[in-house]
Amino acid sequence: MARAQRPIRERTRTVPVAMAEEPRAAAWLRDFRLSGFTLSMLLLIVAALVVLAPSLKTFVEQRQQIAALEQQVADAQADVDDITAEIDRWSDPAYIEAQARDRLYYVYPGDITFLVIGNDDAGLDEGGLPISDEIQTTQVDWVRALLSTVYQAGLTDATPDQLESPQQGG
Repeated sequence: MARAQRPIRERTRTVPVAMAEEPRAAAWLRDFRLSGFTLSMLLLIVAALVVLAPSLKTFVEQRQQIAALEQQVADAQADVDDITAEIDRWSDPAYIEAQARDRLYYVYPGDITFLVIGNDDAGLDEGGLPISDEIQTTQVDWVRALLSTVYQAGLTDATPDQLESPQQGG
């Protein structure tokens, strides 16, 4: 019996087979070789970390303390600069005179001063807004109001006792 020969193509035909891929971590661990040199270097690195960690901690703490002390020195220097500026102001006779006029109400002989007592709204205008140093337009015709006050005062029939303010009466 003679065997039938198959064509050559069929004998060399390969069938693809899907194999599960190996995870990367497993491939890395499989290829990892631990030699004596590598082990000794790892031990040296760990020993250096153990020895240097307390010193590094002390260094960082000291740097933080130095930064805090430098901030205190800067604050103290700012205070000294403020006090020096205050001393320089008080060495100026014009500043001393202005402070005596403002704080102690000192005046030169012949000066006429007015002191408003009980003015709780000092520094505020009639609307409750802060007084500004900018030019503003007036809301009232003050010239007409002044003239009408003078006119009314001149033509009134009230006695001086009736015209006296209750706050001025004594």
